[in-house]
Amino acid sequence: MKRQNVRTLSLIICTFTYLLVGAAVFDALESDFEMREKEQLEAEEKRLQGKYNISEDDYRKLESIIMEAEPHRAGVQWKFAGSFYFAITVITTIGYGHAAPGTDAGKAFCMFYAVLGIPLTLVMFQSLGERMNTFVKYLLKRIKKCCGMRITDVSMENMVTVGFFSCIGTLCIGAAAFSHYEDWSFFQSYYYCFITLTTIGFGDFVALQKNRALQKKPLYVAFSFMYILVGLTVIGAFLNLVVLRFLTMNSEDERRDAEERASLAGNRNSLPFPRLHLQPWESAPPADS
Repeated sequence: MKRQNVRTLSLIICTFTYLLVGAAVFDALESDFEMREKEQLEAEEKRLQGKYNISEDDYRKLESIIMEAEPHRAGVQWKFAGSFYFAITVITTIGYGHAAPGTDAGKAFCMFYAVLGIPLTLVMFQSLGERMNTFVKYLLKRIKKCCGMRITDVSMENMVTVGFFSCIGTLCIGAAAFSHYEDWSFFQSYYYCFITLTTIGFGDFVALQKNRALQKKPLYVAFSFMYILVGLTVIGAFLNLVVLRFLTMNSEDERRDAEERASLAGNRNSLPFPRLHLQPWESAPPADS
């Protein structure tokens, strides 16, 4: 079996194994907490219904109104700043879910906007990542020369190491800033930055949703927008390195397979005469004496 096929099969097996392990761990960590939280909410519902003499139907209607009003607590979402924030989450595929178009025209335009915007954004971040990696490679080479190192070539391991620590630094800077502005813990802010810059975008933590920040804190709004775009570039540059490494490995496997095929073909062509295949009842010709 070709090395590429073995690698692909191994990746498929590893991915599904990773999914199974993840499911088991999340089940163990979150299942009991979810059940306890559900029981507490049901107990609180019954307490409120009894205290204020609210019927089940009225309580559900009130609950629905509160859920619909929740996005509006953060202030107006669809002025220019809020719309720009939403546009970023669309074309970067972050998709927090903190806001969504309410009109059919808005939903139709959102689909059209995403179809054009997502590929454009992916290409832009890939190009920026490549330029950033080229610049980092140049800097590392200059640093090695300045330090008097005999070998100044920059290896893939050097680039991946720098990329990894750049990602960690970017996440830490964002965590420090958002923990200050949003009153989150450092861990919560770090989690928010990671979920945002990896474009997972659960929406359990969303910046700019407190105290009408979109309207009243323009500097913080500008920082948030720039942080997302710059952070995605840094993460994209690092992922470019990882993908490039995998592509290099595949290319090396293809080259080895081609060399092996060429070697086998050469060995067959170099035989001086065709090999005799004797039947069991045939005997080999006698050797010359």
